Amino acid sequence: MAQKKILNISEILIIVAFAFFPLFLSFPFRVNIFLSWEGAYRLSNGQLPFRDFGIPLGGMYWVVPAIFFKIFGAQLITLVKAQVFINIVSGLVFRHILVTLSVTPVVRAASVLLYTITFSFFNFWPWYNHTAIVYGLIAVAFVLQFVFSGNHRTKWIWLSLASVFTFFSFFSKQDAGGLIFLICIFLLLYNSWVEKQWLGSVAYVGGTILVTSITVLFFSQYDFSYWFNYGQAPHNARVSGADIVNEFFSESQWLKFYFFLIILLAVAGFKDARSFFADKRSMIFLLLTIGILCLAAIFQITSYTPVNSNIFFHSFAFAFIMHYLLKYLNVKVNSPVIVILLFAGVMLWWSQLYWNYIQRIFIKPNREEGIVYSATGENVVGLHNARLKSGGPSAVISQGEWINSNIPALKKIKLPEPTVKGIQRLLELDAAKNKKDIRVLNMSELTFLAAEMPYTLERNPKFPLWYHLGVGMFNREAEMLENRIRDNYYDIVLFEYMPGLNNFYPFRVRDSLRLHYQQIDSFPAPRSSEPGTIEVYIKKQ
Repeated sequence: MAQKKILNISEILIIVAFAFFPLFLSFPFRVNIFLSWEGAYRLSNGQLPFRDFGIPLGGMYWVVPAIFFKIFGAQLITLVKAQVFINIVSGLVFRHILVTLSVTPVVRAASVLLYTITFSFFNFWPWYNHTAIVYGLIAVAFVLQFVFSGNHRTKWIWLSLASVFTFFSFFSKQDAGGLIFLICIFLLLYNSWVEKQWLGSVAYVGGTILVTSITVLFFSQYDFSYWFNYGQAPHNARVSGADIVNEFFSESQWLKFYFFLIILLAVAGFKDARSFFADKRSMIFLLLTIGILCLAAIFQITSYTPVNSNIFFHSFAFAFIMHYLLKYLNVKVNSPVIVILLFAGVMLWWSQLYWNYIQRIFIKPNREEGIVYSATGENVVGLHNARLKSGGPSAVISQGEWINSNIPALKKIKLPEPTVKGIQRLLELDAAKNKKDIRVLNMSELTFLAAEMPYTLERNPKFPLWYHLGVGMFNREAEMLENRIRDNYYDIVLFEYMPGLNNFYPFRVRDSLRLHYQQIDSFPAPRSSEPGTIEVYIKKQ
């Protein structure tokens, strides 16, 4: 009992400690974080998606960050604070799922550690792919609570909450929500088959449809059917069965390895089919784990940014495999040696996720970069200077050279020094300082300037929040912006030019700018990979 209590406390401490760790750091400006900031900023100021701006996602992704903006202010570091909350909830939900499935406490503690360092610790910033999965896991936890709850009065509350959070997941990212819905359906159908009671499955489906229908009916009075991506024009379908199958069989080594081990353990654990299907808790655990692996196999194609958005599957597979492996091997799971081995194994396995932080503090590697000569005058070529950095104005500036600034919205956030100086020049422009109702088109990652200049964000159901042509906006919006530029509608226009990315900011809009506006400045975009240049335009004199 003492060891069990210690493990319970350790799991909570692990979840909370890893979640709070980012608050003690300074961060380089994160690529694509502009989307999280502007969406949260708009919601915190009373705007609604589809009514005040267009986006191919739902609005649930920004709800928690918007609440934190209300509490702590519209700074980029507030997004990190919001993610701390999301990561704590995420870790506690994962732990609750394992508790409900009666996973061995030692394995559960190691699985919580794995989940925390891979899926939570790795995500410092809110992002829709991550948030959608967290909402989905909450829905799964409520479904399991319904399945294993003995209280008939409250179990229907759990099922209603499962429907609500399934919708939250879907309204954060459609593919995640849809796949979570299927997982929950399979779990409930199995439970209905075992219990010979089908009302739960019907109630969950009906509840999810009801919540979704009410929301869709509310937003349908605006431009919802155009914006929300469910495969209709002008969205291009990005769900390819060929891509999913190809990625699974040509790559996905961990997924295939886990499938093999899990099926092997499941077959070895049951002597006949009847006992296999009758063991409700074990069968639910198996169905959930396989469902998560299937979700991950599809999610890595439909939500390919970032590349590790499906990393959560490791924790579920690890929990299942180790729980049954230790059981079949008849290992003394209460032994401190097993606890130490599991924790040490997880930390060694995923050391790449935390090693950079240890390295910065305790290890000073000898990294000779650029052209280096030995004491005898010989040219030295090694691991760190075999390739020389390309120069020129578009070269990426190493994050080690980024600096902090005195801009309030950028508290504890580092940017390249030329970017900071460019922002300061922008804030000193007469057009920015001497006009009260300044019109700004900010087609750059510096969305926080809406709070710093400040300027009023446009409220228009046809105005895109996200300027990636073919993803977050389409030809209709590009034409609208071109017409406004032609009519000199804006006082200042910021355009981020990234020739290496496919219309991340539409090239056609830049062509109109260069024709109708005057470029007065440019400076590097705050990017650590694909280089970009932020160009500043004003009306022609």
